[in-house]
Amino acid sequence: MSLEKVSEMLAKQKLVEGMVHGQNMPRQDIVETLLQRQHLAELHNLMTQLPTDEIGSILEALPIEDAQLLWKQIPENRENDVLWEVSDSRREQLVGSREPAFDESQMNAFQLVDGRLQQIPIESRKNLEGVQPIWIDLLNASKAERAYVGAHFGLTLPDPGDVTDLEVSSRFHIEENGEIHLHSNFLLDREGDSRSVPVVFIVHQGILFSMRNEDLPVFRLQRRRARTQPGYASDCIDLLLDLYGADVEYSADSLEDIYATLGVVGRQVLSEAISDKEAAAILGDIAEEEDLNGRIRGNILDTQRAINFLMRCKILTANQFEDAKQILRNIESLNSHTSFLFDKINFLMDATIGFININQNKRINQLTVFGVVFMPINILAGVGGMSEFSMMTQGIPWPMAYGGFIVGAALIGAVTYLALKHVENRQMKVKKAAPAR
Repeated sequence: MSLEKVSEMLAKQKLVEGMVHGQNMPRQDIVETLLQRQHLAELHNLMTQLPTDEIGSILEALPIEDAQLLWKQIPENRENDVLWEVSDSRREQLVGSREPAFDESQMNAFQLVDGRLQQIPIESRKNLEGVQPIWIDLLNASKAERAYVGAHFGLTLPDPGDVTDLEVSSRFHIEENGEIHLHSNFLLDREGDSRSVPVVFIVHQGILFSMRNEDLPVFRLQRRRARTQPGYASDCIDLLLDLYGADVEYSADSLEDIYATLGVVGRQVLSEAISDKEAAAILGDIAEEEDLNGRIRGNILDTQRAINFLMRCKILTANQFEDAKQILRNIESLNSHTSFLFDKINFLMDATIGFININQNKRINQLTVFGVVFMPINILAGVGGMSEFSMMTQGIPWPMAYGGFIVGAALIGAVTYLALKHVENRQMKVKKAAPAR
């Protein structure tokens, strides 16, 4: 449909230009320029709206002259993505020797050199030639880039964002050609924004392919260790296990942060008094830590399933099998910590709500005291408002009568308040003396 529309627009442009060019009219050049700009603007707007892969298909189907004209209307920031979608022959016709480029932060190849991982940034197709990697790491790669890298190594690389649509039971499987697929969630713990990031792993012909759409601290840690420690990894399975192990360590660090935060919250909760504003802030902190603790528990559960799957595949060496069992033991240890933290979170939540109830009871108690104090005054005020009061004070000037009434009411209120305080103080003394007995 889009191809037909583009072809129609190009044909219409050529027809109108031919008609205008073949006529003699005043200011013919201006009219011709305005019409040309109008048609080019329409093409440019259309190219802005179409998907990249559809633009590539249109460029492939058009004659070379039309394709070159259409190429000029593609926004500059989309040119590189479109070049990935066209064949090499059509690309050479459009832009000559220019090749589509990788972003340095999007793709890296790692090969073993003297027992250490050597990082090779992939910025163009030429960088892949002659490389014998054991790890290909793709960060936020486009569909066309994944397709090219997959075709270069003979496999299909999926979009990490699509793994959320898969059933849990199908996230770990082995293809008929021997490819091992693992779709896992890795923890990303940032202040005020903790979440799980999907990561796709594929083990193909001794190469580990990892695909993700967000940068993760675990991957940065893995690259630094492999570059600085000789013999840290000997093959792609070692790298995969180390990534899962680093994720467990990262989860443990996040649990330590939860312990520290709950320690501060606990000291606030166990203080003598908490205002409602402080209690609201404490409840917010507790809820945030509870969410993070639950996310960590789900993350390590996912890692546990991945490790168990690798152990069942029977592809691990003896040393790798021991490393896998050690990761599982670490996960069991973290599970006990998450259970303890859930109990502590529930205790702090109940204690904070208890303080809120105490504050409410104090306010209700104050209202009760005020009600008791003003009850005799209300009775006297009711009596003073009756006509009998005027009869009782007959012969007394009304300022003196009502002034005496007000003073009497105030004295009764004061006496009632002092009596209540006296009773309350006696009860407090009794409570303090009771343990001493």
